[in-house]
Amino acid sequence: VVGAGDIGAVVGLKFTMTGDTLCGTGDYIVLDTMDFPEPVIGIAIEARSKADEVKLAESLGKIACEDPSFRVSLNEDTGQQIISGMGELHLEIIVDRLIKEFKVSANVGTPQVAYKETITRSASGEGRFESQGAAKEQYGHVVLQLKPGERDTGLQFVSRVDKKQIPPEFLTAIEKGVRDTFDSGPLIGYPLIDVEVELVDGSYDEENSTEMAFGVATALACRKAVAQAGPVLLEPIMAVEIVTPDEYLGDVINDLNKKGAQVDGVAAERNVQVVKAGVPLSKMFGYSTSLRSATQGRATFTMQFKAFSEVPAKQAEAIIHKIRGV
Repeated sequence: VVGAGDIGAVVGLKFTMTGDTLCGTGDYIVLDTMDFPEPVIGIAIEARSKADEVKLAESLGKIACEDPSFRVSLNEDTGQQIISGMGELHLEIIVDRLIKEFKVSANVGTPQVAYKETITRSASGEGRFESQGAAKEQYGHVVLQLKPGERDTGLQFVSRVDKKQIPPEFLTAIEKGVRDTFDSGPLIGYPLIDVEVELVDGSYDEENSTEMAFGVATALACRKAVAQAGPVLLEPIMAVEIVTPDEYLGDVINDLNKKGAQVDGVAAERNVQVVKAGVPLSKMFGYSTSLRSATQGRATFTMQFKAFSEVPAKQAEAIIHKIRGV
């Protein structure tokens, strides 16, 4: 019997995933689920041969079931498969598992920061979709109002229209159209976050309105509104904690300042100094090697996702040009 506070192991579970609650038949107990942060770094991966393609897909699927902070997606622009996680080390361990545990041969690209996009001011957009011709006529018409949301609130959708303007059965299609459009922002195609969307006006045709028509009209309205709402790029900021001997404290802080870090504090613990700072993830690639070199291997660090922050305008312009290839 496994009691309170005990750790137990069960083998042979085929349909159990991380975060599931296991209980006796008839108990139906569900514990609070764990919140897992969104991935902040991604790399492209591809099988080295046709024979490895199926094995790679199956292996990535198994790892994703075990680790909810790991994601697998497809870049529609490049056709590349992207694996995303919480940091360089996280992805290095996954790639190592693919090779040694799952025996998959794969080519891996360089790490890329998982940026986000958001808006900085309110704007409205109108979308109207009408199709006429041999096929069935379709009609959808919406007016959306966009507002910047509080940080970490995601996408919030609210309908302000009367059911006589747009019947409730079309609201799900409109909200889905908003979410689908926001999956790819206007700057470099990263998801739009922290936006409040209000459906403020619109119309429908009793005979010709369809969910598809409202979905298309919503996408048109979203694109018009976002273009006028001052879209900006957001980058992940990591909470970094560095433990270093006293004599290397100055070197560590100077290096953090060069990376544009915000040093939150320095505390003495026994014979070492503990530095806490917020650092852009883009500046942390290869940091373990540079930190060892600067401190003769005597300093260590840990980091975890802290928040998204707006990228300075000049830096954002350089990132956009680099990713777009122009």
